[in-house]
Formats: sequence, C-alpha cells, structure tokens
Amino acid sequence: MIAQRRLGHNFALQRAAELARDLDKPLLVLEALRCGYRWASDRIHRFILDGMAEREGTPGYWPYVEPAPGAGKGLLAALARDASAVVTDDFPCFFLPRMVRAAGPQLGVTLEAVDGNGVLPLRLSERTWPSAYAFRRFMQKNITACLVQEPLAQPLELARAAEESLLDDKLLRRWPRTLLARVKLAELPIDHSVLPTLRGGSTPAGARLERFVHSGLGRYADDRNEIEDDPSSGLSPYLHFGHIGTHQVLGSLAGLEGWTPARLAQRATGKRAGFWGMSEGAEAFLDQIVTWRELGYHFCAREERYDRFESLPLWAQITLTEHASDKRKTLYNLAEFDSASTHDPLWNAAQRQLRRDGIMHNYLRMLWGKKILEWTASPQEALNIMIEMNNRYALDGRDPNSYSGIFWCLGRFDRPWGPRRPVFGSVRYMSSESTARKMNVRGYLTRYGA
Repeated sequence: MIAQRRLGHNFALQRAAELARDLDKPLLVLEALRCGYRWASDRIHRFILDGMAEREGTPGYWPYVEPAPGAGKGLLAALARDASAVVTDDFPCFFLPRMVRAAGPQLGVTLEAVDGNGVLPLRLSERTWPSAYAFRRFMQKNITACLVQEPLAQPLELARAAEESLLDDKLLRRWPRTLLARVKLAELPIDHSVLPTLRGGSTPAGARLERFVHSGLGRYADDRNEIEDDPSSGLSPYLHFGHIGTHQVLGSLAGLEGWTPARLAQRATGKRAGFWGMSEGAEAFLDQIVTWRELGYHFCAREERYDRFESLPLWAQITLTEHASDKRKTLYNLAEFDSASTHDPLWNAAQRQLRRDGIMHNYLRMLWGKKILEWTASPQEALNIMIEMNNRYALDGRDPNSYSGIFWCLGRFDRPWGPRRPVFGSVRYMSSESTARKMNVRGYLTRYGA
C-alpha cells in the first residue's frame, strides 16, 4: 500500500484480496513509510501516520515506519519469499514508479501494480491531451464503461487475514511491526521545520466530503474562486495520499442527487456543463475532480518529463524562450520567495498560507505561479522554485494534479494569449491588482499578513 492508503474502495487491495481468496492463501497488507525520500518532513509524515493509526489493529495489516534511511530495504523481498504474489499501487508520479520498477526483479514472484488513481484507467489512452476540453471529450466518450465496475467498500472481507505467527522470527526481529503511538517525529531524520497542519486519515476525509456535499456544493459553481468563505471541498490532500478515492466522492454526489449513469448525456461535446445530468454545483465539482485531476494523472503516466520545461507545449516553450532575456522589473531568489519577502502583499499572503497550512487557495495558486515566472531570471528557474516550494510545503504536492497547476502557469493545458507581454510572451498573464479588484481579499491579507 504505497499510494492508495485506505482499506476500502481500493482496487489494488481488492485485487490482492481476490488473489488470496482464489489461491486459498492469507492476505498480508504492508503499509510502509520511508524517511529518505526528497522533501520528507514532519508535515507529510504526520499526515500519513494519522491514516496508518486508523488502520492499526486491523487483522492482517502490517505498518512499518522506517527509523533511518535504508532501514526498510529488503523488507518487501523478505515478505515475498513466502508469498504467492505481491500487489501494489500504480501511481504515475514522484519516486513511486521507479520504486515499483526496481522492486519487481527482486521479488521472485509476480508483482502486479494496480491503477486506483481515478475513474478512467491510466492505460485507457495512449497519448497525452493538450487541453481540458480535449480530455473532457475523451472522458465523456469512455466514462460510461468505466463506471460499470466500482471498487468494493470492504475488500478485506474477501480473504482471511495473515497472522503474525506465519512470519519468520528473523524477519520480525529485523523489521518489527511499528507501534504507531511510539513513533516520535523528532527522532526521525526528516525536515522538522515543516510542521504538521491538517489531520490525515480516511475519517477526516469522509467528514470533509460530508460537510462539502451538504454545505459547499450548492455554492461551488458560482463561488469556488472566492477567497473569503471558500466553498471548496478541501479534499486534495486526502485524494493525494489515497485516504479517500474518486469513486467515493462520486458515490456521495450520486446518493445526494439520486443519480445513476443513465443520466449521462449521450453525446460527448467536451463542454463543462450538462454532461453528468447533475446539479450545477456537482457538475462544476466533477469537472475539477474527474476532468482536470485525471488529465494530470494521464499526462504524468505518458510523459516521463512531466516535471521538466521540455514537457510544455511547443508554443509555450518557444514564446517563453523568446522572452527569456526580457528585462524583469524585479528579481527574487528562492530564499526570498520562500520567506514571503516580495513587494507584493497578496503574493506574500499566499506563500504564508502554503508554509503555515500546507494548502493554498486554488485561484491564488495560479497567481502565485504566474508571479514567480515574472520575478525570476528564466522560466526554468521559475519552474524549479515552484516545484521546490510546492513539494516541500503543500500536502497535495508531489502529485500529478499539483504539477498540472504549476505547469499551467507556463502554458500546459492552455492556449496562446494576446497581446504578447514582456517575460510572458503569449502565456496567459495574471496580476495581483486585478485579483484584488475582483475579489474580497481584505480578510485573507489580515489572516496571512506578516
């Protein structure tokens, strides 16, 4: 369990349980937490540990928290010696694809990586999509068939749980089951300056979903860009760590609105509204969680350079390169950006929200990235700074969807805009002044002021 960290509505766990049942073998569920990955911090560790604590005590569940970099090396191979098969998550981003590829040859048994990232399987298409409109049409043409099979709510009921007595004594001495209450973040070699914020786990994820569908959904279509009294779901960190899945979100909306797939539009037009046959708020939310989120996942699955400048559309690469030598009115380095030390109060407030809370208002995240592009010496430097700060502080960083947000600031999934501007060329421009005129930011500036 490396990406979809939940015991229900989980295709990978369901596949493992089905194999265990069919082979008449007990099922062992390993959830391990490394400490040597880039950007490891108290914030990320605590969020994951909160979810692990919810699962602790479940029969067949084996939590392991690495006390030092490399301490967990060999654990999976040791467990696999007595296994008939190993099943894991197919996640298209960060270090996980490399880790899964490296594990396969070391196990001696079949390793299956199961896609539980969203509604549309990553292997459904064999290309990347240039825009949300293009992907939306593809989604609308194919989603009916994808909705036929939903993950089981309780997949562990399919198989009997493995007992600790089945494991080798030598293995147990070297890699004992972690008692999560005894884990002390201060003793782990991770970044202690990035402090915990939100509580992780499937329980708070479910509570947020429940609150959103009953309180925020009705306002979502019209007010989702409002900075004050934001109606957004707040589910992004929980989706990233797999504490909740897209099928659960869709099921909650369907239950609220009495919806079935029979209400889907018959024609794939690529339009945002009217396809799902739901309320305006539900349609707008599903466009974010299915169209935009899964667009990013499919892109990362097909483009190994998803985190590099060269993955931008050609028009964006050309226009940004042509304007790379344009004179900048202001330049900042990583340390100045990181400490929210720019001349722009709204940008500084957004950066402080990211540092303090591990989240950022979606509209301000776009402005945040555009200004970094404007205030750095090159688009490549801007990308490096955005990736570094987002992946370090954001709970939903290191994720295909957050890479989409960063690269959208430089033209990914967008189109050329005119007139051309210095530094930006044909890339869409945004300004803090315009944002402050259109939205009420006074309270936000007070909350996240210096």
